[in-house]
Amino acid sequence: MRDKLEQRSFLFMLMLVTLLFGIVLEPFWGAIFWSCAISIIFYPLQLRLLAKLGNRPNTVSLLTLLASVVIVVLPVLLIAGSFVQEGVAFYQRIDRGEISPARFLEEIRIAFPLLPELLERFGIDLENIRQKLAEAAVAASRLLAQKTFTAGQSTLSFIVNVVLMLYLTFFLLRDGHQLTELLVKALPLGDERERMLFKKFSEVIRATVKGNILVAMAQGALGGFIFWLLDIPSPLLWGVVMAFLSLIPAVGAGLVWLPVAIYLYAKGDWIAATILMAYGALVIGLADNVLRPLLVGRDTKLPDYVVLFSTLGGISLMGINGFVIGPLIAALFMVFWGIFMREFNVTP
Repeated sequence: MRDKLEQRSFLFMLMLVTLLFGIVLEPFWGAIFWSCAISIIFYPLQLRLLAKLGNRPNTVSLLTLLASVVIVVLPVLLIAGSFVQEGVAFYQRIDRGEISPARFLEEIRIAFPLLPELLERFGIDLENIRQKLAEAAVAASRLLAQKTFTAGQSTLSFIVNVVLMLYLTFFLLRDGHQLTELLVKALPLGDERERMLFKKFSEVIRATVKGNILVAMAQGALGGFIFWLLDIPSPLLWGVVMAFLSLIPAVGAGLVWLPVAIYLYAKGDWIAATILMAYGALVIGLADNVLRPLLVGRDTKLPDYVVLFSTLGGISLMGINGFVIGPLIAALFMVFWGIFMREFNVTP
């Protein structure tokens, strides 16, 4: 009796201490998550370097970390900096009245006179939308101005998180295998099942991060190129926006190029509008329809509809990190149920 009480008390304290430790680390969850993701993605490169350089874990981990910085971190930081500059310039033009979303909507209404009547049938007031767009543009420009004054603190926090992420990545690259074996030994799920779960975890992380980022880069670059070619303002800004939105499967980049094509039709620029519409559907859409199933769905072994819903749910709950965490949870869900059906749900 006493032994059971001691065991239950210990397990309770173990859970409590683990929970408290998780709460302590909560401000750094993003940095920890991306450290794990980067170390998993570049683990094959580390194995190749180990084969060439021999048993020199510190040197190999440092070289792998430098490769991840050059390939991933620096390009992301450069694109983010350019995006902020373009965004500030764009919203300053809105604030000065050079760009008016309400005027764009009015031009669309004039070009398509049947549109207000059609929207009214669905209970949508075009005038109210125009007013909301104007208010949103002003609010966004004010918010951006406010954020500019606090940029120093935000930048410092961002730099600290990046440094912590890279610092942890080095140790995960160097000691990741030992940590995995330690977790296998500690978790009471059965070694075979745990190795299967860790393998699936690595597969999904590698597939979703690499796949989605490659698709985002392709769609953002293709979208920014056609905007530049058609002389649409701020092509870099819209290219980055399309890259971010392309993390949403099926519809992402279309949320940018389709309204722009409709506006070009409303202005009477039929050639540019038709080029953009055809290019968006055939070229940008093809990058999503071909690359995503090959890079994400195939490697995660998840159906396309599961990838779509888990990605949308993850982003809505956890922000930008959700495009990886959502499919990861979905994959682990299917693995757990697969183990249950195979090992526990035995029919007589």
